[in-house]
Amino acid sequence: MRVLVAEDERMLADSIAAGLRGETLTVDVAYDGAAALLRLAAHHYDVLVLDRDLPGVHGDDVCRKAVDAGGLVRILMLTAAGDVRDRVAGLSLGADDYLTKPFAFEELVARVRSLGRRATPADPPVLRRGDITLDPAHRQVFRAGRYVPLARKEFGLLAELLRARGTVVSAEVLLEKAWDERVDAFTNTVRTTMVKLRRKLGEPQVIETVPGVGYRIP
Repeated sequence: MRVLVAEDERMLADSIAAGLRGETLTVDVAYDGAAALLRLAAHHYDVLVLDRDLPGVHGDDVCRKAVDAGGLVRILMLTAAGDVRDRVAGLSLGADDYLTKPFAFEELVARVRSLGRRATPADPPVLRRGDITLDPAHRQVFRAGRYVPLARKEFGLLAELLRARGTVVSAEVLLEKAWDERVDAFTNTVRTTMVKLRRKLGEPQVIETVPGVGYRIP
């Protein structure tokens, strides 16, 4: 799952991003409304964590433009105002959920994951294919009942392959979904991570390479 955090309080934004990355999510950060719109135009995000009071382009306008663009991004709006009228106003702009500051990080994570499950098609709470089971909420992977410890990017890559339900996923799509914008797109990042993932999953090999196209778990 790829998330954009749009929040002008830099310490809070970076803290949210670090926490979500610790939950094996891919996260980019924007510190103002204009930067948020640029990132939304450049990348596909599953969830937008949006501060309502952004400078430059107001959070309300970012929300409105994101909805008008017709994308599938789900919007969790953050605000310091907890009045019912404020919540109603935010939701009427097209936000999918609303969270008042200060908030518990565990609640933020739960709401982000809930919104991510509203994607089309919706992900089940636990991803399974063959003898592989991946639990995003608990960050656990098992193969034939054996626990497989994975690094964060290995976990994210496997999750995207499982979400594809047997179809081929290109290296470009894996890079877009499992890595944030800080990665160098011209490196062998996907291939290197794939080698490590295959080694940890063990034999027999379950991830197929489709030459010139990508990877899949049949």
